[in-house]
Amino acid sequence: MSRASRAKAIAQAAAVGGAGLVGAGGAMYGVLIGQSRLARRRIGTPSEALFDPSGTYGDDSLTSADPVRLALLGDSGAAGFGVDEAEDTTGAVIASLLAAAIDRPVQLQCWAVVGAQSEDLPGQIAQALPFQPHAAVIMVGANDVTNRVTPGRSVALLTDAVRQLLAADIQVVVGTCPDLGTVRPIPHPLKWIARHWSRSLAAAQTVAVVVAGGRTVALADLLGEEFDTHPDTMFGPDRFHPSAAGYRAVAAALVPSLTELIGDSPGAGSPTPRATTAHLAVERAAAAAVEVGGAEVLADANQTASASWHRRTLRAVLRRPPGDSVKAEGSVLG
Repeated sequence: MSRASRAKAIAQAAAVGGAGLVGAGGAMYGVLIGQSRLARRRIGTPSEALFDPSGTYGDDSLTSADPVRLALLGDSGAAGFGVDEAEDTTGAVIASLLAAAIDRPVQLQCWAVVGAQSEDLPGQIAQALPFQPHAAVIMVGANDVTNRVTPGRSVALLTDAVRQLLAADIQVVVGTCPDLGTVRPIPHPLKWIARHWSRSLAAAQTVAVVVAGGRTVALADLLGEEFDTHPDTMFGPDRFHPSAAGYRAVAAALVPSLTELIGDSPGAGSPTPRATTAHLAVERAAAAAVEVGGAEVLADANQTASASWHRRTLRAVLRRPPGDSVKAEGSVLG
């Protein structure tokens, strides 16, 4: 089964409440359990402090403008676990870049929790709704993979979260599951399996989120290539969570989507916009996005998603950073 077909199958299963594709079983499952324990011993237990990045960001000259309220939901990647300074957390960098891009202050509230899985999103959303955010960023999925949550359940929970936020008139950007195959302490064959599962989940997340009405930004290849090439600078001290440089890469990839969603004219500090690459079937766009760090997928404006999307071809817009090419179904789009 191709990645595109698998992503669509998982999203379809999630849409009807199915468990989805499960992954390894039998002897392979036993191998993974043993190697998971070995990897956890090598990674160790991080002891760094967790900073709360909640607050108002922006230049002093912006204080008279109404702030944009931004909610940050998800796991340790969203929380920015392991950095030495609060200003290096994911949320702090996102809020700072966004304020410069839209020329307005950004009021950030972070409800992301270390170790969170997709099943924890409803509780985080319940806390966030009284804040009445204009937009929300969700980063989740890595702990679903490591805790063997079935892809169908993981995607169904994320879909419900996105729909709940959109129903409350909150725009949503999802940073899809990162590539766990880059984590150095994880040995083979678990490394290969972790990469396969996490990228498959990222593609399925993309299909489901776009169908629900949100948009996604691919983090797998963004972090995968950079972390593989520069592990000493992109990973933190525990060799599992990103460093400050890693979180900056994540934030820079997410901000262009937020800038466009909020609808303000970019200021001098605006990130480089993405180029529209292609209009593809949503599952093909999802599969292609996983291979290009920072690629964004959103629904084609000329179509309306519905519960029966799988009975027809729902097309999506695939955008990628300037200078990158995207492979999809054997062709190169650039």
